[in-house]
Amino acid sequence: MPEEVVFGVANFKKNGYIILEDQPDSDDFFIIRQGRVVETRSVSTLEEEKGTELTVGDFFGVISCMSKRPRIETVQSIEDTSTIVVKREHFGALIQKNAPIAMKILRYFGRQLRYYDSNLTKLTLKSSLEEDPNNLFNIGEYYYGIQMIPQAAYAYLHYIKYCPDGGFVPQAKTKLAKLNPSPEALQPKKESFFSIYADGQIIFLEHEPGAELYIIQEGKVKITKLVNNNEVLLAVLKKGDIFGEMSLLDNKPRSASAIAFGPTKLMVVSKANFEPTVQAHPEIGSKIIELLSERTWMIYKQLSNILIKDPIGKIYDALYTQLQKARVPIQMGTSHTFDFGTEELIKFVGFTQQDGHLNVKKLFDNDKTLSIVDGKIFAKDVTNIEKSVQVFKRSMELEKKRMAPQVPSAAMY
Repeated sequence: MPEEVVFGVANFKKNGYIILEDQPDSDDFFIIRQGRVVETRSVSTLEEEKGTELTVGDFFGVISCMSKRPRIETVQSIEDTSTIVVKREHFGALIQKNAPIAMKILRYFGRQLRYYDSNLTKLTLKSSLEEDPNNLFNIGEYYYGIQMIPQAAYAYLHYIKYCPDGGFVPQAKTKLAKLNPSPEALQPKKESFFSIYADGQIIFLEHEPGAELYIIQEGKVKITKLVNNNEVLLAVLKKGDIFGEMSLLDNKPRSASAIAFGPTKLMVVSKANFEPTVQAHPEIGSKIIELLSERTWMIYKQLSNILIKDPIGKIYDALYTQLQKARVPIQMGTSHTFDFGTEELIKFVGFTQQDGHLNVKKLFDNDKTLSIVDGKIFAKDVTNIEKSVQVFKRSMELEKKRMAPQVPSAAMY
């Protein structure tokens, strides 16, 4: 018989720090069994991230724990607090012992990803279009205009399905009659629990209601978004990746489109069988959490970088994130050659070409531990990058405190 897992307990006094942002040791997370804590993130101007109070039944530290990344939050107890400590390797056991907790964590990731993705889209793509099935008609018009017939037909058909009283239903029906698509072009082939898609076939469109998540068994999937009548490529997913989970977890329409990139075989997990599947197969739940944690961690880092105003600070932060992503040990004297050059770095931080080259030149002129070797950025000592990020973060914190409104002391009354 498998060994019974006993979860640990950790107690914290009022005003004690439980975890600190950028703390590297993150192989566990916490569930509050008694007391209250406040969770904050330093590099953010977002209202939700200025401080979130958590209480009994809430959890914290999951993102960094399950992604095996440094902490992205600071958590402090605001009264004497007792927590259950869950090790990363025991997450599967947690699902089997307490499925509602696991489902609560999964839904939390759905909300976090939706929130961060929405803010990232607004800041990078300058788009604030809310997900709404009525927008499927516009997607149909886009594909119709560039003569992508099956894709246009899919959009029109689903617009009519989800918006039967929509103002453009007559036009959509007229376009569909002209296109006369074959059912095979719009539907995947079914094989037991799997769906098989041809190259370019739509899996789902942004703004479409969703009730399934997908796990790639074979092939690749493009994740795209229509912005200002241009299709923007957000990611290319490969075997083992999971997508579509946000709509399943938070009951909102899709935030992006998924399109087969070559012949693709997908495992489909529906809303109806999601919870039983996770409970019966905890390894699937653990895998989903790991992937969602990694994705959330990276999106948060991108968002944090965008909110840094100092251009040199943005570059150091981007380099530091890439070190963390590559799991480079931050130790004195450790050197590292990044797998990209200055052009890619400029794109990472979202500079224009002109501003990017000026800022990169300024960085290299002032920091002689950084150089270009064979077209790649070389760091002579990675701890210098970490120290520079910490300096900029401290500067931002001091500026934030300076700009905060002053509350009169009670002693004045």
